[in-house]
Amino acid sequence: MLSIFKSIPTHMDYAGQKLAEQIFQGITLVFAIIGFVYGMIVQEFGWTVYIVLTGFTVSCLLTLPPWPIYRKNPLKWLPALPESPGDTREKAPENQKKPRKQK
Repeated sequence: MLSIFKSIPTHMDYAGQKLAEQIFQGITLVFAIIGFVYGMIVQEFGWTVYIVLTGFTVSCLLTLPPWPIYRKNPLKWLPALPESPGDTREKAPENQKKPRKQK
């Protein structure tokens, strides 16, 4: 059962995040304008709220899941460096300089 959940992709690339943000803002803006205009026509603020909430729900359904459209530009990672015996990334404490004592 857990293998089913592990096979579901849960990531977006950076270009996909930008696209999702633009889609989210565009849908929300369009529904807000439509809701505002319709609310003014019928003189009911409740309809404005319902229409804006509908737009928010639609935009969440289209942008929150990591759809394949948001995973088209994966990052190209560099290969890992092999560990070698002469690796100097971490120095042993005896090789480090000792701080100077102030007088």
